[in-house]
Amino acid sequence: QVQLVESGGGVVQTGGSLRLSCAASVSDNRYSFNNMGWYRQAPGKQRELVAIIRWNANTNYGDFVKGRFTISKAAAADTVYLQMNSLGPEEPAVYYCTAVYEYGCGLAMNNYWGQGTKVTVTS
Repeated sequence: QVQLVESGGGVVQTGGSLRLSCAASVSDNRYSFNNMGWYRQAPGKQRELVAIIRWNANTNYGDFVKGRFTISKAAAADTVYLQMNSLGPEEPAVYYCTAVYEYGCGLAMNNYWGQGTKVTVTS
């Protein structure tokens, strides 16, 4: 099984920065990393993509990011970081870590979600 542990949420002023972390704990070596990233959900809104990093280091970002955020992955561990800069009043949300792991040799692709970490931006 795969479990995701998130950290780094909190309160920041408008224009400030936060760094989110997500560490995957994999208890079965038949699971292999495919991709990991972050979605966010603000009250009354749909969950939206923030950033994803894939096994080959390719990344995708939500359109609203506009170069302000950077996703990266630790070299020797399934831990992903999201550096968020220039946070604005539209950013407050619960940020969810998500990961896709391949089970076996293409037997299945399983999607996992963390519990979420809250980001609050104050003026």
